[in-house]
Amino acid sequence: MNGIGCDLRAVEAGLTLPFSSGAVEGQVNRIKMLKRQMFGRADLALLRKRVLLAV
Repeated sequence: MNGIGCDLRAVEAGLTLPFSSGAVEGQVNRIKMLKRQMFGRADLALLRKRVLLAV
C-alpha cells in the first residue's frame, strides 16, 4: 500500500468526524505568507509586529 491507502484511517476520520483544523491551518498560511513577503528585508522583531498587527 502507498499514498492514501497507508493513511486510510486518517482519511476516513477526516471525512466523517465533525472536527476540523481549518482555522489553525488558515492562521499558519497567513503567517507563512507574511514571512515570504518579508524574506531578507527585516529582522524577527518586525515580523513579530506584522504577525500581531495583521489580525
